[in-house]
Amino acid sequence: MNRMVSTLAALTLGFGLAGAAQAQQSHQHGAMPAAKASPAEGAATKAFKQANMKMHKDMDIAYSGDADVDFLRGMIPHHQGAIDMARIVLANGKDPEVRKLAEAIVRDQEKEVAMMREMLKKLGK
Repeated sequence: MNRMVSTLAALTLGFGLAGAAQAQQSHQHGAMPAAKASPAEGAATKAFKQANMKMHKDMDIAYSGDADVDFLRGMIPHHQGAIDMARIVLANGKDPEVRKLAEAIVRDQEKEVAMMREMLKKLGK
């Protein structure tokens, strides 16, 4: 019995010390920067930040309690944000695949925004 208690005590102490060491190591890494300093912001980065802030601000809707209306009111600025970001990459990006994707986003989501606005009108909102 004493041997079992001693073994359990040793295991508990061992796990406790290991956990404390891991927590200390994690704490030390938390103080380190997550990534290297980013390069100076270019025009595209500033535009992306502005588009992102606008999208999030516009998505902060006053909820009506109507799931259909709230969905449409939230998705319109979400899609518009995607359109705005796609236009930024079209103005600044170079990769042909990314540009092709951006063109498709503008084309498709402009149609969806128009459709959602019509739906809101039909719902009387």
